[in-house]
Amino acid sequence: MSPLLQRLGGDFLPTFLGGMLVNFEIAALAAIGLSLTLIGLMRAAPTFVVMFFLLNVIPRDAELFGVPITLSGVMTVAVSLVPYSAAYAADAGVEALQQWRRGSHVGALLFLSNMTRAFFVVVMSSGAAAAIGVTEGISVILRQAELLPSLADRLVLFAIGVAMFGIPLQAGFAFIRWLQRALASHMTRRQAGT
Repeated sequence: MSPLLQRLGGDFLPTFLGGMLVNFEIAALAAIGLSLTLIGLMRAAPTFVVMFFLLNVIPRDAELFGVPITLSGVMTVAVSLVPYSAAYAADAGVEALQQWRRGSHVGALLFLSNMTRAFFVVVMSSGAAAAIGVTEGISVILRQAELLPSLADRLVLFAIGVAMFGIPLQAGFAFIRWLQRALASHMTRRQAGT
């Protein structure tokens, strides 16, 4: 075992991976919010403002149509990222529909890569969860880095964090690019056959 791994401790990797899953969970929950319709108003809502509004203004015993509303830290951050997600999806969706109507069905497929990019941004933005005490991947790395004695060890730890986030995100983007090419090829063949 390397000296860095010994200094990190046995619980670092499971804690970091658990925190990293929180980043992806927040991004997925924020993506669900794409159905909101007040796109124009949502564009002006900064993530931190929405997050702190949800935490401090909504009463802990709030109800909606008689159903109790209790937002966990993860859900609070996810909901605070909805304005960005919804606005970006609306813009990309409008562009995709315009491409489709112009007859550029392959151009409309850019919607897939645009949504993938938006998801990646939301994953990285979910690090804001640390501000309200949610243990997510970036906060795990930063806490662990404070305990390391040398800059070299911290830099290696940061590189590990970049790789741990980068590998699944880049694999997802590669899959979307492959899917986009496969669909474009299918559409092109289909149009040539008619």
